[in-house]
Amino acid sequence: MQTVVHDGRTTAYRVVEGDESGPVALYVHGSGGSHRVWANQYAPGGPTHPAAAVDLSGHGESEDVDTPPGTDTLTAYASDVVAVAREIDANVLVGNSLGGAVALWAVLETDWRPDALVLTGSGPSLPVYDALREWLDDDFDRAVEFLHGRDRLLHSTDETLLSRSREQMRAVGRAVTRRDFLTCHEFDVTDRLGEIDAPTLALCGEHDKLTPREYHERLAAEIPDGEFAFVPDAAHLAMLERPAAFNDIVADFLRSRLGTNED
Repeated sequence: MQTVVHDGRTTAYRVVEGDESGPVALYVHGSGGSHRVWANQYAPGGPTHPAAAVDLSGHGESEDVDTPPGTDTLTAYASDVVAVAREIDANVLVGNSLGGAVALWAVLETDWRPDALVLTGSGPSLPVYDALREWLDDDFDRAVEFLHGRDRLLHSTDETLLSRSREQMRAVGRAVTRRDFLTCHEFDVTDRLGEIDAPTLALCGEHDKLTPREYHERLAAEIPDGEFAFVPDAAHLAMLERPAAFNDIVADFLRSRLGTNED
């Protein structure tokens, strides 16, 4: 892991140089996650290289911030992303769920601009079920199990994938995971999608119940240079459970929009 110091804290990220022939992608995880969810994308064989994946503040190996859920946390997370993006000269930003919200916030609220965006398992707003917000307050185990029900985080019933995902969320812990989901719940840039000036792919897992197809179709319709695609046989973490299909779709998008030559 490498680190960058910014705004009085240290943010960790993993970077893989590869053959250095493509645009530089930076991947941003979702609520209760870490850079590890992107292992099949930043590793050799991913959509483009160099590639990096960040641990947002309080996740993985990154120092935490003392911010309440909502705009303050979103701004802090966007600062993490921009600091890493500038450190590695990233020009493609890929965000899942909360990571998609952070990516949009970075584009809308900072002076850093990527050449292309990929928003997966995300949307212009990210409302969270009332019951899930309650469980994140007083029954974290129930919240974790709910999220790992069929067609929420995963469509797959592979217990290895499910177990690893549960372990990752528990490692991040209740407090930070709760902050993440409440930040999602307050997020809403529906009226600002027309301000996004980068080519944007809205990429949905076919069975995703947490951020369904219509969220992504709205992103694609209202972002001026947006397009929609879906990953078959996948849910919210499509990049984790169907990595080859996910990577091919992203690589094709980057090839068509940025003229990359990667296979």
